[in-house]
Amino acid sequence: MRKTRFTDEQMVAILREADREPIAVVAKRHGVSEQTIYTWRKRFGTFQADDVRRLRQLEAENGRLKKLVAERDLEIEVMKEINAKKW
Repeated sequence: MRKTRFTDEQMVAILREADREPIAVVAKRHGVSEQTIYTWRKRFGTFQADDVRRLRQLEAENGRLKKLVAERDLEIEVMKEINAKKW
């Protein structure tokens, strides 16, 4: 996946700018296409910069928790196999 030039917070700031001024002017000022701004708007909608930060934190925590659950499930399966072999 291609790495962007802008952070999520910067994208949201540009979107808030585009809410106040014409999109063509904002796109030209930041060196992005108008379509890029529309794509960002679809992705971030009405988010503010701190909302994006919070979303990133929640996604990281969610990933960590999913990994923990997967490890626990694996441990449970191993214990079931060991227990089944003893009888």
